[in-house]
Amino acid sequence: MSSAEFAFIDWLRSRTPAGQRVVVGIGDDAAVVAWPDPTHLVITTDMLLEGSCFRLAEAGARRVGNKAMSVNLSDIAAMAARPVAAVVSVGLPRAGGRALAEELYLGLREVADDFATPIVGGDTNSWDGPLTISVTLIGETTPRGAVRRNGARPGDWLIVTGPLGGSILGHHLDFTPRVREALALHNLVDLHAMIDISDGLARDLSHLCEESRVGAVVIAESLPIREDARKLAATTGRTVTQHALADGEDFELLFAVSPADGVRLLGTQPIAGLSLVRIGQFVEEPGMWLMEAGQRRELPALGYSHEFE
Repeated sequence: MSSAEFAFIDWLRSRTPAGQRVVVGIGDDAAVVAWPDPTHLVITTDMLLEGSCFRLAEAGARRVGNKAMSVNLSDIAAMAARPVAAVVSVGLPRAGGRALAEELYLGLREVADDFATPIVGGDTNSWDGPLTISVTLIGETTPRGAVRRNGARPGDWLIVTGPLGGSILGHHLDFTPRVREALALHNLVDLHAMIDISDGLARDLSHLCEESRVGAVVIAESLPIREDARKLAATTGRTVTQHALADGEDFELLFAVSPADGVRLLGTQPIAGLSLVRIGQFVEEPGMWLMEAGQRRELPALGYSHEFE
């Protein structure tokens, strides 16, 4: 380990408070976190790559740190779980790496602190390539257990927690993960299945359908549209519906509930600051369809996917 890396770790330790359940934090070979029964461990990880997930020169290191922590918290939210601790690994460019690392860390901490999630360790490397950052987040289930993707039933309502589309204009960096909202919903109703919208509404809906072995009908006119989607549609030649279905990185929650619970949620709108919208229904026949202007047509799994051979 180089003297520069030691110095950076010392800087981190001096600025990283231990959480109540952190027995051993930064400085040993591994962190130790106290874990009570009977909850289950929830683990997720996401890697962000410069040039693919963000453009450092445009976003700045602090916003990149915000996003790196937020995307993992969004996965925890999708399981209706509580975040407990995080570890962070970074590949820093050699030139200017220390200043970049400090700003990155401050961005990570801004979001982690907002969700009472201590950063308990990680790894720091330098190389001749661009910035790479990977966050692993550890969470726990509530007594009701984790909400998975495989519980949607024919007849269930399909509900989304917020507007969709146009995230590339800034939302993909500055969103707030729906952790608190997911926990509140989990306490209020029986969530049959849930996912966070990261790759695009249509693609992520296809995961719910595949895992639950059901189909779905989406009503185009019911889709909540972010204003940025309208701005993009004015220049891209694509409709606002296409942007809402495929843009991705909305990081809203998409979930299935019974019609009775759906009526109750939409009628009372019980989560402060959240406008729940029914956008369709699950059906027995496998596949996905879009109802638009009274016409029903097949809906492909539009959205983002990583391509490699």
